Amino acid sequence: MPRPTDAQGWLERAQEVADILAVDAVERDRANQAPHTEVQLLKNAGLVTVLGPAAHGGGELPWHVVNKIVRIISRADGSIGQLLGYHYLWAWAVRLVGTDAQIAAVEELYTANSLFFGGAVNPRDGDLSIADEGDTIVFNGRKSFSTGGRVADLTVLEGVLDGTDTHVFAIVPTDQPGIVFAGDWDNLGQRLTESGSVTIQDVQVDWAGAAGFVNKQFQPLVYNTLNVPALQAIFNNIYLGIAEGALDTASAYTREHTRSWPYGGEQKQFGVEEFYVLEGYGDLATKLWADAALIDQIDLEISEVLHAPRESLTARRRGEVAVRVAAGKVRIIEDGLEIATKIYELTGARASANRVGLDIYWRNLRTHSLHDPLPYKKHEVGKYVLVNEIPLPTWYS
Repeated sequence: MPRPTDAQGWLERAQEVADILAVDAVERDRANQAPHTEVQLLKNAGLVTVLGPAAHGGGELPWHVVNKIVRIISRADGSIGQLLGYHYLWAWAVRLVGTDAQIAAVEELYTANSLFFGGAVNPRDGDLSIADEGDTIVFNGRKSFSTGGRVADLTVLEGVLDGTDTHVFAIVPTDQPGIVFAGDWDNLGQRLTESGSVTIQDVQVDWAGAAGFVNKQFQPLVYNTLNVPALQAIFNNIYLGIAEGALDTASAYTREHTRSWPYGGEQKQFGVEEFYVLEGYGDLATKLWADAALIDQIDLEISEVLHAPRESLTARRRGEVAVRVAAGKVRIIEDGLEIATKIYELTGARASANRVGLDIYWRNLRTHSLHDPLPYKKHEVGKYVLVNEIPLPTWYS
């Protein structure tokens, strides 16, 4: 199908895809099958290439628009929104740490061929070990979870060179004997994210494929550390999309099915006339709209630094952006979980039926929002506010 030519067209395309995904999201979640068809839908729509260069058929969109695409897809299906969001981060990873030649090669490869990224990068597990064998490096190890799994065409690996503290990222083809996915992701929510365990055995990469290395030496930039704020900003939009989907779905149910309470003494005819229902939706909507406004502003800020010259980013600016992203995460997780829970009070007892499927929103948001402890995000924001201290770059900040 023809590709959109501007940001609004891409957002409309994303909504078309979301409308398709929404039809059977609950049924697909329960079936818990690898989402090959869903990823092919993203490819056919062109959504996997929106960050790629226009010269190779990509959309070359700014990040603040790309995050809105993640949000739109997540409204319909949080699992597929997560897959797409992680794909965008890993597609940009070569810009975060790669050389100019590596950036050009990887972006042409994935954009021209509509390839989908996954990542075997889980910092809570031990690092993969990397052996230096002259012209090549060899990855070995295991990760207890990795997003993208069997539906990814390309997999990002990360490990540490044996006998050093030097971390190396590399992008490799997923379909090879040395990468074995267990297919064991069976969690409460985000069930279609292919986030199960993976074993890496003797995966060879030419030194030329070690991201950012020249003559086996890495030249660090502050920009390299934007991977975490960028990914956490994606999380914010996954969570916001899930919360928006929950409120939209509950509202539609209430308009059509929720009955008034017959013992309130006011003889109301429909649920939409109930004071507590109107007040409840009003309360939840005001929180959600405020969260969306905050996240939109944060996305503009991080988009600016992601698209600026890499050498221009200072540690201070990077830290300020990380704090803002953390603030958005605090708000949307707390408000999103409230929304995903309270919608049951506003829709009524019959809405708890499994066929209605309102539980998918709480399950998805609750599962992924455990990615790192929220009190530490509040702590980062508090230190910035009280003592003007920015967080040091870590795997989670």
